[in-house]
Amino acid sequence: MTMTPKRIFVPTKSASDWQRLLAKPKLHWKRGKSAMSAAASWEAARSALPSEITQALEDTGDPALTGLELVLAIPEWEVPLPGGKTASHTDILAVARNENGVVVIGVEAKVDEPFGPTLGEKRAGVSPGQTVRLEYLHSVLGATTPLPDSLRYQLLHRTASAILTAQAFHSPTAVMTVQSFSPDDSWQDDYVAFCEALGAEPGIGKASPVPGHTSPRLFLAWCAGDQKFREMEIPGAS
Repeated sequence: MTMTPKRIFVPTKSASDWQRLLAKPKLHWKRGKSAMSAAASWEAARSALPSEITQALEDTGDPALTGLELVLAIPEWEVPLPGGKTASHTDILAVARNENGVVVIGVEAKVDEPFGPTLGEKRAGVSPGQTVRLEYLHSVLGATTPLPDSLRYQLLHRTASAILTAQAFHSPTAVMTVQSFSPDDSWQDDYVAFCEALGAEPGIGKASPVPGHTSPRLFLAWCAGDQKFREMEIPGAS
């Protein structure tokens, strides 16, 4: 059974505070990698969404996604999933709002890190618990037939986490966003394949709706992060 994560949060004083929340703080806290790049980007944005995410949402012209104000952003947001003890860890969970309501945005930050194993690799060594989790993820995503083995498993549970969190916040809209700091768009093809499997246009720089998702509505986006944040060196927390 998945342990219930704590739901008490405190504000950061600087980007260094993000390090201790990582699964492997010393290993993952490195210049040029996603954890440090994302921390630098979001701390620089302060009380707003990073500009590339705002632009991707604004470009939809959808009233639910335009003119958003950031309410809160939580690094390493945990979403319990059935079928195991490990929760899904969303790099940044953002809650934003406008006059039309609340939007939940799950952000997966990347530089050159892959999206992990494929569904085929997960199915090859499947356990009873993993079978339960895979079936659950398919149901959350609205997939009525098995998704292709070639898809990256991480994209499934990050998107499901955004949907589940939106439901928990009674938000009518969920967005799963890849915030990529890769100078050559590493692994974008995996994201495109995932979008296409869900019947959505690949949202490159612009959030795209996933057909059939109404409670909440679901959007997918790939946003190019500012390269200056990939170059930043942030000291570890003392």
